[in-house]
Amino acid sequence: MDLSKVTYENLNAKQKENFNYHKVAAALADYGYNSMRLNDDWQGADFIAVKGDSMLKVQLKGRFTINHNYKGKDIYVAFIEDGTIKLYKHDDAYQCVREHTKLTESWNKEIGGGHSWKKTPKYFESIIIKL
Repeated sequence: MDLSKVTYENLNAKQKENFNYHKVAAALADYGYNSMRLNDDWQGADFIAVKGDSMLKVQLKGRFTINHNYKGKDIYVAFIEDGTIKLYKHDDAYQCVREHTKLTESWNKEIGGGHSWKKTPKYFESIIIKL
């Protein structure tokens, strides 16, 4: 049996997504959530996490991201930054960016796509849950 740890940077895109799913699901399990991976990005979610009557629709990302396609879908976004698992409600981030950033014309027209940051800006810290 090979129990040598993997180097994240050496994984391909699909392997990174699987790695991130398991890390996030394990962290949510500490809070009583049961996570189930979805095959088809149901309502924008990569997986759902259920605890009693509460259900979180979660989209996995490699970094802090806002996307017009997730607006109004009650999506949470999870990513790992500097070894910390971070989770935020997408619509809260969407509103926050509108309050703190000079937006481009295409952003204001809300014509698809979105934006991501290599390092999460400080003004988002109030909406981020660290697991």
